[in-house]
Amino acid sequence: MSPRGARHRLRHSAARVDAATPADRDRAVDALRAIAILGVVLGHWLVTALVADGRTLRTASPLQHMPWLAPVSWAFQTLAVFFLVGGHVATRSHASARRRGIPYRRWLTTRLSRLFKPVAAVLTLWTVAATLLLLTGADFLTVRTLVKLALSPLWFLLVFAALTAATPLLTRLNPLWPLAVVLHVDLLRFGLDAPSWLGWVNLAAGWMVPYALGAAWTRGELERRRAGWILLAGGAAVTAALVAWAGYPASMVGVPGAAVSNLDPPTLAAVTFGLAQCGLALLLRERLRRAMRRPMAWAAVALVNLSAMTVFLWHQTALMATTATGLLAGRLPGLHTRPEGLDWVAARLVWLPVFALALGVCWAAFRSYEQGGGGRSRSRVVRAHRPSDRRTPADVPHV
Repeated sequence: MSPRGARHRLRHSAARVDAATPADRDRAVDALRAIAILGVVLGHWLVTALVADGRTLRTASPLQHMPWLAPVSWAFQTLAVFFLVGGHVATRSHASARRRGIPYRRWLTTRLSRLFKPVAAVLTLWTVAATLLLLTGADFLTVRTLVKLALSPLWFLLVFAALTAATPLLTRLNPLWPLAVVLHVDLLRFGLDAPSWLGWVNLAAGWMVPYALGAAWTRGELERRRAGWILLAGGAAVTAALVAWAGYPASMVGVPGAAVSNLDPPTLAAVTFGLAQCGLALLLRERLRRAMRRPMAWAAVALVNLSAMTVFLWHQTALMATTATGLLAGRLPGLHTRPEGLDWVAARLVWLPVFALALGVCWAAFRSYEQGGGGRSRSRVVRAHRPSDRRTPADVPHV
């Protein structure tokens, strides 16, 4: 097929997706999720390095050696947007289920089954891969590093599943309550030398804040632009103060070797930063709605949403597959070398299309697990908005 013919076919397919989308759909929801997904993927690809040291691969981060790159983590640590949209979609879906007389257990089982079905493929592949690597004499620390990176996205799914299960209880929750919990936990940890394990309370409370904001969105409490500006300005100001005067790290992702991580478990700085992100997301809704009127843009966003779980679960595997394959050619810049300077950053940017290609291979191999397993793949963009079932593609990936 000629390039002109391919472009025509692509535009025709995008027009079909656009025409099949109900007019009352809030496309900004799907656009925000797509932005959050791509932010997480690019963030991991930019700040995760696997350094070859003899027969061992170990993790490193450019943020260790170039802390002035911390703003990169501000742009790509987008988990709060995940939970904002997730809370909005889940509370709306639960309210719809109640109106239609669907029992809570059935509603929850349906949502969690869609959430965890693609996980089985990841667990199976990495169980087999780890076993084969160990049997063939691979270094144990290397295998441990690879498995830990590959399965690291699963913590997010467990927290999200727990919040989804608690949706009926969180529907009316004011986000200030879990925010107060995070504040007091940090005061105890960092101000009164309480045990470090207390910080894990924030794993639930910290992500409950944007999730509860999503519920407030569903209730119509965040429709005015003033709400978005308050969240953006207030969250940014408090985060800056915490970093400048309270000793919180500037990086919003974990840095190997750092005494404190803003993300593992979440700190007050991570939560207030998330509030600023949520405010920005709310302010962008109208612009995103206008942008999504373009068939090509909307088709791309719909594709990301329909493959959200596959992209999320396999992007680290794509990174590691590229790194392992590259070892056959020796220690390659930006792939196996220490992330110590701008030359590494430049080399890593060159590798991003290769990571994307590897992720595309994973997507082609495993997307059927997300779209119902085996059989014929059907577009949920077309089927998602039947009058009797007001689901969105944002409901489908459940991330």
